[in-house]
Amino acid sequence: MIYFTGDTHFGDPRVLRLDRRPFSNMVQHDDALIQNWNETVGSEDEVWHLGDFMSGRAGDCTELLARLNGRKHLIVGNNDPTTTTTSQGWESVQHYAELRHEGHHLILCHYAFRTWNQMGKKSINLHGHSHGRLKPLPRQYDVGVDGQDLRPVTLELLLRRKLFVMNGGDMDA
Repeated sequence: MIYFTGDTHFGDPRVLRLDRRPFSNMVQHDDALIQNWNETVGSEDEVWHLGDFMSGRAGDCTELLARLNGRKHLIVGNNDPTTTTTSQGWESVQHYAELRHEGHHLILCHYAFRTWNQMGKKSINLHGHSHGRLKPLPRQYDVGVDGQDLRPVTLELLLRRKLFVMNGGDMDA
């Protein structure tokens, strides 16, 4: 299974205030995100993290990655320090990627695009950075934890949620 996430901001106390995450301290925050990740992602799964993984002051990135299930890829965000991008725990690190998955062409970047490659051919833009505050374009999804119940999500779940909203909350419509 392939999962997508972003904007975890492990060890970054700003998210408690700016994003109003429901934790009284960073230990609770980080423990909850690790638990949610590991409840969702299996050891053989693949995770694409779309940026802003952890604060440079939060400790050893390799140790944190070892606590998280799955094979992990990083799409670099604006708050990813060198200690994160050079960690040994990543399968790959890049600023942008394109994938074919479940019959869809996916465009992955930390930032939401106004236009993207093969947009006219129904490609999908997955991004982070906006913490669930940006009104998306069609076929554009913010996979950051703030808009995804603080856990990684599958493409299938993103598409199903969109269909649910488009059908006025009726999955059978």
